[in-house]
Amino acid sequence: MRVFVFFDLPTLTLENKRQYRIFRRFLIKTGFIMLQESVYCKLALNQTAVNSIYDNLRKNIPSQGIVQVLSITEKQFSKSEYLIGEAKTDVVNNDERLIIL
Repeated sequence: MRVFVFFDLPTLTLENKRQYRIFRRFLIKTGFIMLQESVYCKLALNQTAVNSIYDNLRKNIPSQGIVQVLSITEKQFSKSEYLIGEAKTDVVNNDERLIIL
């Protein structure tokens, strides 16, 4: 499964900017990869892992702004297509448990 996080956070004050940086670092530290600006994605093995990710996100959301979460299956994700632009190839983007670099 894939978990997507979409967010739109205010960056008007210094405190807003600080909360934005903290949230973005949290996403990266917990294994999310950036697909687009303010759109992050993470692989999850099953629904239990997805629920855990949701709970962890709820504990770390900023006090203002919009944060949305969506989970979809790998089959649904594989049907997505690029209308313009290309996929980044430097990111490991599969659900294999062992990756030999």
